Amino acid sequence: MTAFKDESVKKLKGQGGVVLYLDFDGVLHHEDVWWHPRRGAYINTPGYRVFEHMHLLEEALEPFPHVLIVLSTSWVRVRRFSGALKRLSPSLRARVIGATFHTNMKRTAFEALPRGVQILNDVARRQPCHWVALDDDSESWPVEHAKRLILCDGALGVSAPGVLDALRERLALFLYTSSEPE
Repeated sequence: MTAFKDESVKKLKGQGGVVLYLDFDGVLHHEDVWWHPRRGAYINTPGYRVFEHMHLLEEALEPFPHVLIVLSTSWVRVRRFSGALKRLSPSLRARVIGATFHTNMKRTAFEALPRGVQILNDVARRQPCHWVALDDDSESWPVEHAKRLILCDGALGVSAPGVLDALRERLALFLYTSSEPE
């Protein structure tokens, strides 16, 4: 599957920078998230909390203040960008420069695309120098960009062994060299 070019969206923040594409469900908390009008977002699986691993990502990004975040989560479509953004800690929120979904996009067409293609479309518009994605969805991820995906376990997210080490390694590679993942 190839990315399509959406001319209706203006050039975005992050051009020439280092961008982390961030999913929420299965990354910052367990993937089994539900929404209730009174309770709000909650994890249906016992023993888990919404955003329970957010502090781990904050700590991993601390040595990399130049890294910007683009939200690549369904929370933006369901709870709008501002609703998704306010769920993040102040330090992560300060890094966020946008989302892969925007209200001027055709929702059904966007939702029909695999996550990797949604991200590639944003990369085409945003044009970061380097980028990486934290996600628990590898379905139909473009093979030529497989090394850019740091795949999380849907239950453990970034708390799974090796996930944050892989992120730190990738960000250090971007910081200290001009190399892209092979």
